[in-house]
Order: sequence, then structure tokens, then C-alpha cells
Amino acid sequence: MDVPALHSRFLGDVLPRIQQDTRVTGVALAGSLAGGYSDVYSDVDLIVVIDDEAFDSVMKERLTLIGSWTVLVAGFTGEHVGEPRLIVTLVGPPLLHVDFKFVRATDFAERLEDPDILWDRDGGLADSLAEHPLTASVPDLQWIEDRFWTWVHYGATKLGRGELFEVIGFLGYLREAVLGPLAAGRAGATPRGVRHLESSAPDEARDLRTTLCGYDRHDAGRALLASVKLYRRWLDDTDATIERRRHAERLAVRYLHDVIDQAS
Repeated sequence: MDVPALHSRFLGDVLPRIQQDTRVTGVALAGSLAGGYSDVYSDVDLIVVIDDEAFDSVMKERLTLIGSWTVLVAGFTGEHVGEPRLIVTLVGPPLLHVDFKFVRATDFAERLEDPDILWDRDGGLADSLAEHPLTASVPDLQWIEDRFWTWVHYGATKLGRGELFEVIGFLGYLREAVLGPLAAGRAGATPRGVRHLESSAPDEARDLRTTLCGYDRHDAGRALLASVKLYRRWLDDTDATIERRRHAERLAVRYLHDVIDQAS
């Protein structure tokens, strides 16, 4: 595992301190460091596995615990990303972004990727992963198709109103929730929004540039149409067996064209 020097020093310092807490049954590493594609800008994604009976008490003192393990500059809980078990921190200096995710031992095998186990008190973590093999993460294309054309209509209404900041944000959402996962799937990469697409799916990343726009109504309309074009092409290329919402597609795309024509 090739880890940047700062990250390696942090792990070397923090791991023995975490091990001193008998309520911790193991520590694992996720994210780019575990995946082997880290660089000096990467954060550290630590999974701190807690004995089930001690989990509630540990959750109440997480920031205090982290402060005893390393020099805590700032830290807050991860509800903004839908993960209240997460503590997002800056440690240092030198500053390093570290995410501490606290999980029950019985929940450790619930994962989107295989972590690297850094320390396993009694072998339970390795056994748990072996008993619950990871299944490939793929976008739910039917879920996307059921919503996509309503989203296109929504974006068109914002364009028609001239709410260009809204349109720019909406285009970012389409890349994150729809086009990025499709692009990753085409390249055989793990879908993670638009993360790492420049390296994992360079051809698709180049195509995604057509969905960017400046603060200009004409440019925003062009980017919306480009998003529709990419979605259609990439969905067709999957040969997925889903129910296509053709009627909604025709009406939403016609509405988008009408809005763009009115704004010209």
C-alpha cells in the first residue's frame, strides 16, 4: 500500500493510541488509501470498530476520544452526508483531513468497498468480511429513469425563470447522481458520483465537460441539452432491461426546447 508520508506518519501515531481502548475491536482503512490511488491531497478514511455493548457510550464521547488520539483542530458529525456515525476532522498541523467512522462490530461487513484492516483485536473483522462477500455496486437505472425526465423539466423551469445559479447547481446534481455513476460504470470503475473520473474514466470525463456552463442563459440551455444527450447515449449503451419513460421523455425534452427557444 503506497501511502503519502504525512498520512503514513498519522497512521503510525494514531493506531497504537486507538488500540489502548479496550472497547475498540479493530481499525480499518477505506477510501483512496485502501484503494491504492491516494496522493498528497487525499483524506484518511478510518473505520473504528466498536464492541456492540460499548457502542452507545463511545458515540457520546467521540470528539473527546479523537482528541486523545491525535491533535484535533476541528471536528463535526457527518449528518450532511447522511452518515451520523461519521466524525469529519482536521488534525495537525500539518493539516490533514481525517474521517473517523465509528461502527458496531456486527455492522462492519455492511460496506460499499473492501477496506484494509489495519488492526483486528481477535480476528473478528477478517471473519466478518469473509462471511459477507462484497457485491458490486451498480446504479439503479430504473430508479434514475423514473425520475430523470421530471428532473429535466425542473431544470428547464429554472432556466426559463433565469435562475441560472439554480441551473448550474442542478447540472452539478445530474453529474453527481446520474451521469457520473453511468460514466464510472462504462469504464468498469466503482460509481462515486464524479470522483476520480478524470483518471478512472478519462473519455467519459471529457464528454462530461459538455455539461458545464457559465453564468449565461444560452450556455446553460446548451449544457442541459448536452446532459440529456449523454444520458440517452450512455443508457442505451448499457442494454439495461428497464421500462423507459418515453412519453415523459418526449414531453420534457420538448418543454426544454421551448424554454430555450423563448430565451433566445
